[in-house]
Amino acid sequence: MASTTPDPLPGADGRHDTPPPSDRPGRIEAHGIDHIPDRERHGRARELFAVWAAANVNYLSLVVGGALILMGLSLGQALAVIVVGNLFWVPVGLLAVSGPASGTPSEVIMRAMFGVRGNRVNIAITGWGICICYIALNLAAAALAAFSLVEKAGIAPDTGVKAVVVVGIAALTLAISVYGHATILKLYLPITVVLTAAFAVVAFSVLGHADFGYEPADPLTGGSLWAALAGGVTLIASGPLSYTNSADFSRYLPRTASPKAIVGWTALGGFLPSVAVCSLGAIAATAVDMTDPQTALGAILPTWFTPLFLLALVLGTIAINAMTAYSSGLALQAIGVRLRRSLTVIVDGVLAVAVTLYALLVSNFLDTVSNVLQLTVVLLGPSMAIYATDILVRRNSYDGPALTDETPSSPFWFTAGVNWAGALALTAGTAAAALCVNTLYTGPLAHALGGVDLALPVGIVVAAAVYAVMMRRSRRDRTGMTD
Repeated sequence: MASTTPDPLPGADGRHDTPPPSDRPGRIEAHGIDHIPDRERHGRARELFAVWAAANVNYLSLVVGGALILMGLSLGQALAVIVVGNLFWVPVGLLAVSGPASGTPSEVIMRAMFGVRGNRVNIAITGWGICICYIALNLAAAALAAFSLVEKAGIAPDTGVKAVVVVGIAALTLAISVYGHATILKLYLPITVVLTAAFAVVAFSVLGHADFGYEPADPLTGGSLWAALAGGVTLIASGPLSYTNSADFSRYLPRTASPKAIVGWTALGGFLPSVAVCSLGAIAATAVDMTDPQTALGAILPTWFTPLFLLALVLGTIAINAMTAYSSGLALQAIGVRLRRSLTVIVDGVLAVAVTLYALLVSNFLDTVSNVLQLTVVLLGPSMAIYATDILVRRNSYDGPALTDETPSSPFWFTAGVNWAGALALTAGTAAAALCVNTLYTGPLAHALGGVDLALPVGIVVAAAVYAVMMRRSRRDRTGMTD
């Protein structure tokens, strides 16, 4: 669908050198899920690299990388799994091109896939609900590092102290999210530099103790090996798959921004640091017990650096969580909550703090991380597949103002507010994935395959195929065209 008559472009290259007042660092972002007019577009695609890089140099990636060795994989197998799983940053980059095309965030663009009403349900589950889970997991990861810092300062981290620490980290995270897009762009380049330097020191220490020929005492073979490999890819891929909202951070770019550059800088920003930090976690697991990463790494790091390392873990997790909280606020607006984005971010933050305290004080953190990340792909794989398919089917042509129209006269109202192509494709993809999953429960197909979890590829293929066929048929019915 072609765009309606656009606002005049800001210049010959479609780019403002100076951000408009509505999107400047240090000011609370004025826009929420509304359309960004062309006169307010600014920036370059390369700015996306630092945004995604800062969000992926974090403690959770270390934990996930170490978990692959704990699953029984050799170092070589773990490193291969890390590379394959992180290739899912490419579709994240593809989804980001829809932001400049429409001038709206992903939460609004997906009305083209599910309809105005149908998308409210979709965003409530695959957007807002998943965001809250990830905010809680990352907040818990940051809090664990902060607890160690508190203990080194001579303060016993009892329940009250832990609650104060969690709330304090959440407050810093939400402050960045409330100020929004321009502040994130401004802060994340220096954050990336600081985190890279910190993890370089960690890498130097880890590589000095690593066993690069590591093989488990009882190597996996046959079905057990395939089950571990499939589970590992799913675990790693769950990271990029959680970012079906990548257009949220590209929507301020001018419509003339190069799609290839957007895909490339977004994908590289996620892929390179994720591979590096996950690999560092896997390599560390060949030398130390990564069931307790902070304690284990503390034993091989220079004494003077340990507090700095813990601070880096907190900073990295704040960076990723600020982005997630930002998108969760947009998601809550897209569901239909009539509050400013800055307020919806705070609402989500309060809820995430409650979930975090449960994860830290009641549940086992590592088990929680592994189970949640693997289970979310049942929904996120099909959701991303539908989004990517829609971009290809429409050739990335989106009418931003029309997407913001929530009335029955909207071209994205479809049937009673629901695009059944998207709804049925998501249902079919999720159902197919659920039959193949092997995490909190074992689906019948996974059981028949000896525990091999094929939920990710099956869910993606089924959802994409159903959506493409139904959209093609729908367009043919509307235009009266025949093959």
